[in-house]
Amino acid sequence: MGEMTGKICIVTGATSGIGKATALGIARKGATVVLICRNLPKAKATADEIQKLVRNAALEILIADLSSQRQVRVAAAAFLEKYQRLDVLINNAGAMFPNRLESAEGIEMTLAVNHFAPFLLTNLLIEPMQSAGAARIINVNSDAHERGQIDFADLQMRCRYGWGIGMRAYGNAKLANLLTVYELARRLSGTGITVNAVHPGYVATDILRFQTATGPVRLLEPLWIVAKQFIRSPESGAATSLHLAMSPQVVAETGKYFERCLPVASSRQSYDRSLQRRIWDASEELTNGAGII
Repeated sequence: MGEMTGKICIVTGATSGIGKATALGIARKGATVVLICRNLPKAKATADEIQKLVRNAALEILIADLSSQRQVRVAAAAFLEKYQRLDVLINNAGAMFPNRLESAEGIEMTLAVNHFAPFLLTNLLIEPMQSAGAARIINVNSDAHERGQIDFADLQMRCRYGWGIGMRAYGNAKLANLLTVYELARRLSGTGITVNAVHPGYVATDILRFQTATGPVRLLEPLWIVAKQFIRSPESGAATSLHLAMSPQVVAETGKYFERCLPVASSRQSYDRSLQRRIWDASEELTNGAGII
C-alpha cells in the first residue's frame, strides 16, 4: 500500500462493515477521508472510533440517504464547495430489500442504492477527479451480478420483483452497476482516472434490511445473525478495495473486476458493449442527465 498523505478520498456507506474498515485503512495511511453516510449519530460514532485508532486522522462527514438522487446531488455539491480535487472515490454503500420499495424519486430501492447512487455521484464528481491528475474510482460490486438479467421493459421490477431476500433485484442492480463501470472506464480512457469493480466475497455486513421485510422472510434474520459469525470479516472484505485505492501496483489498471486483489473474469453478459451503452443511456435518463459525461 502506498502512502496517502495529502490525498482526498470519499467512502460511501462508511458506518459499518466493509465501508468502515475501508475508511479506517485509508485514514491510517494519512489521507483525508470524507465519509458519506445516511445516519448522523452512526457517522459520528464511526468517526470517533477511527479517531481513537488513528490519532491524527483527517475525517469529514457528509450526510445523505443515497437512495435519494436529490440527496446525492446535495452531498456532491457540499463536497465541491470545500474541495477542488478528489483522488479516490469508493462507492461502497449497498443494500438488499426483501420487499419491493421505491425511493423518494419513485425508483425501485435496490436499483436506487446499488446502481443509480454510485452512477450519479461518480458523474457529479468527475471534475475534481480530473483536477487531481490521477484518480481512482472503485465500485464495490458482487458476484450476484452473474445472476442478473436486465429487462428494459421492466427495469424497475414492477412485475417480477420475486420473493425471498431480494436477491433477484440485487443481482440485476449489481449487473447494471458493473456494465456502467466498464462503459465509464472506456469513456475515461487516457484521462488518468481509473475505474474498477470489486467483489469483496461473502462478508459479515448489515446489507440485508430485515426491518423492511414482512411475512416469513423475517424468520431468516436469526439465521443470518448466526451465519455472519462464519463468513469473512469486514476487514478481509475491505482488502481489495484498499488495494485498488492505494497500491502503486494498480495505478494503471482500469475497466477490470477484482477479487482477492486480483483481476478476474466477470459474467459474459457484463462485457456486452451494446448492453453497457444501453444501460448507460437508461441511467442518464433516470438520473435526469445533469452532470453526466
